[in-house]
Amino acid sequence: MARVVLADPRIVKDPAAAPWDPHLAGLERTAAEQPALTTLDGAEHALLRRAHAPLLSAKRVFDNAERVHDTARQLLADLPREVDLMADFTTRYPLTVLLDLLGVPLAHVDRAAAACRLLVTGDSTTAIAELEAVAEEGLAHDGLAAELRDRVPPGTTRQQVRYHLFSLIFAGQLTTDASLGFTIAHALAEKPGAATEADFVRDVLRRHPPAPYTLWRFTTAELHLAGERLPAHSPVLVDVEAVNADPTRADDLTFGAGPHFCVGAQLALLELRAVVAVLRSDYPGARLAVPLDDLRHTGPGGILGSRLTALPVVLE
Repeated sequence: MARVVLADPRIVKDPAAAPWDPHLAGLERTAAEQPALTTLDGAEHALLRRAHAPLLSAKRVFDNAERVHDTARQLLADLPREVDLMADFTTRYPLTVLLDLLGVPLAHVDRAAAACRLLVTGDSTTAIAELEAVAEEGLAHDGLAAELRDRVPPGTTRQQVRYHLFSLIFAGQLTTDASLGFTIAHALAEKPGAATEADFVRDVLRRHPPAPYTLWRFTTAELHLAGERLPAHSPVLVDVEAVNADPTRADDLTFGAGPHFCVGAQLALLELRAVVAVLRSDYPGARLAVPLDDLRHTGPGGILGSRLTALPVVLE
């Protein structure tokens, strides 16, 4: 049923279909106000997705695998032997990967990290503007930012391009940050042995999805789901965590499904696999500084999943 919901064209993400005022409810601006992958539906969404998809396809990500592994290796090598990886690494690593691929000079990583923290804890308007400004730095260089600018549908404004780039940076950092903590913690505690990095990472993500629920969706017409009548403008959430926990399911919904399947899924998986691989090869004696069960989580907070508050490790 979850996949049916995520594929049904009568259940949309545009906040304009919500039963509440989107602005008062803390939702994104409507698709008319802010066209984006997370607000558009139907043909307009498909057109914008076709502009994004080649940038983060499985082949493009595979071609950059060595680059991502090198980033993980360098950032870990710069850390002290005893370190809290949640204090900086889990933020800095995905941002460094993203900015590097987008063509943004890495001198802006600190600026982007500060804006990401502010977006979660403080003034979101200022934080979004700051991340958009960081993203725009990539338009002057060869990289995915300039490529996306050249691929977006005709009529897309420069401000809309800035927002698309902001969305890639913020979504890529926020979800991967949380997933990195759990992936590293389980890798060091469980020593997965012969398990491939890919299988191990998918198992951890299934247990700790970065978003326990999908973003809000809304019905555009009356329909029936699982024997229940839903009027038009009914809000709908899919419980990703519950679906993933079902032992009878061979697949999972960590990255969603249907037309809005996460466009950055392949890059996120590569980043997580790369960290596990570098820890295995370069730090065979690495361990948690505290028992796994003593690690504290924040959240969950609404659609955002829980995040480790600290990840003290010994790198050796």
